[in-house]
Amino acid sequence: MQFTASRLNVCVLGGTGFVGSELIAQLAAAGHWVRVPTRALARGKHLTVLPTVQLVTADIHDPRVLGELFADIDVVVNLVGILNERRGARFSGVHVELVAKIIEEARMARVRRLLHMSSLGADPERAPSRYLRSKGQGEERIKAAAQSLDYTIFRPSVIFGPGDSLTHRFVRLLHLSGGLLPLARARARFAPAYIEDVAAAFVRALRDRATFAGTLELCGPDVMTLEQIVRASAQAARVSCHIVRLPDVLARLEGIVLGLLPGKPFSLDNFRSLTLDSLCRENGFARLGIEPQRFAAIVPTYLGDLSEPARLDRLRAGADR
Repeated sequence: MQFTASRLNVCVLGGTGFVGSELIAQLAAAGHWVRVPTRALARGKHLTVLPTVQLVTADIHDPRVLGELFADIDVVVNLVGILNERRGARFSGVHVELVAKIIEEARMARVRRLLHMSSLGADPERAPSRYLRSKGQGEERIKAAAQSLDYTIFRPSVIFGPGDSLTHRFVRLLHLSGGLLPLARARARFAPAYIEDVAAAFVRALRDRATFAGTLELCGPDVMTLEQIVRASAQAARVSCHIVRLPDVLARLEGIVLGLLPGKPFSLDNFRSLTLDSLCRENGFARLGIEPQRFAAIVPTYLGDLSEPARLDRLRAGADR
């Protein structure tokens, strides 16, 4: 496969979310044209300021619609994923069946290049959670289509940055609980990857033939336990933090109970995912020439705005107007 034009036409599925928003900004900055389907245009309003971004209303689970979206496209990027099942969104439907539809419609539209977001620990049979098994099954579908696809699969550890669901969630919980946090699998290990670095990996891999038919694991430079991530986030936001390390029997019970709440802040399947450390065997950032940024250097730059002194400063500023 060889791209002849400097500008690529890219369709990003899942583009209005945390990773997608940063990726699309970087793609636009690099001069590429980007099509972003979404069920609700309001979700992508922040992307409309980018002149080479086309936001369209679409149901990506409809194969006919996918075919239309892939017309005149050079690269498809699939970022679609869910951490917990909910009504109308099952792991099998989102991580496996949608992938099969993407593969078929890309083949019909003669789109060979696919960049796919998976997860560290994904395995179709041996993974401890349904989330990770379904991610592995999606990867299997892609690898089986290697004859018609120049694919690259990305497997990041947890991703952090402004607007993330990692550090912000813990800070919100600590605010609500007065600083007390019962924590499941406190010693589970991660290598947090910065959102800008993850997006840059996708952009660099676009034309890189060395990444074709390959899997890139993406890890930041710091190996941290979940407890260390929570404490570092609390320190950056200057909120009180008292962690109660839950034994697994209580953590499972927490997952069952919280999994019944709206939004599922934590589930039994989440607990099972946490039984597997999210660490790289070979870091794909190095292969792409990216030096990943450190958690401790970045987190205070955005969580500091969530601190109590910062909140009071904003209130004072509003009162002075």
